[in-house]
Amino acid sequence: MPDESTPRFSDRLLAAIGAVGVPACVGLDPVLEQIPHAVRAAHPDPPAATYAFCLGVIDAVAGIVPAVKPQSACFERLGPPGTLVLHEVCAHASRRGLAVVLDAKRGDIGVSARHYARAAVQIGAHAITVNAYLGMETVVPYLDAGLGAFVLVRTSNPDSDAVQRARLADGRTVAEMMADHVAVLGAGHLGTAGVSDAGAVVGATKAADGPALRKRMPNTMFLVPGYGAQGGSAEDVRELFDSRGGGVLVNASRSVLYPTPPEDPDWRHAVALAAQRFTDDLRRVC
Repeated sequence: MPDESTPRFSDRLLAAIGAVGVPACVGLDPVLEQIPHAVRAAHPDPPAATYAFCLGVIDAVAGIVPAVKPQSACFERLGPPGTLVLHEVCAHASRRGLAVVLDAKRGDIGVSARHYARAAVQIGAHAITVNAYLGMETVVPYLDAGLGAFVLVRTSNPDSDAVQRARLADGRTVAEMMADHVAVLGAGHLGTAGVSDAGAVVGATKAADGPALRKRMPNTMFLVPGYGAQGGSAEDVRELFDSRGGGVLVNASRSVLYPTPPEDPDWRHAVALAAQRFTDDLRRVC
């Protein structure tokens, strides 16, 4: 069980957002072929290049955004050294004052979920993305471990429509059903600001469904992928706000990580500028 003397994830995330003034998150999706040439020349070993690149990105965006979202698969594919790199990257992000959302999309029965939750804590994550297809009880171990848990509800990928927009016998879509489950679970895990540690993944590219989902999840933090390279815009994000004009954490990955060709020697500055453009765009609607 989490230490009740420690602020809930939702409160800590809101404090981090308040410190920089914009609900932005940079996805850490390192792909070796896209890592700047200067980094790969200095670090020929793939795990070392990944580590150096991610630390450079974190240092470039710290103070501009409140959170980062490491994509677990990009590190796991490197084998055991990649897992160590992921741990060090999360630790460095925490030292720089950033909230860390592990994008792992875990989804398994309770016993296994407890192991996954403990692993996420040891890696240094503050929150994790989860798939609740096996039922909402599979989400509880992450909350019990003190993590925020962002449940997949309306994802940004085009193929999600075939499943998430399907209608149930009661007229709800599958996404709306998941939203109702998240709201019920989240009611028991509210922070002092009235926002739940049980969040929802709702894509910017699915903003048309946003108002209906927000009505079902009024106290839920939305993790919003799909901004930037996937086609989502700041105007789309506006559709996802809660009644207080917040309740979102908007993620951008490729548009911030790789704003210039890999041969650009001043890539850190380019990343910082891309992060600034991202946050300036969000400020227009926040």
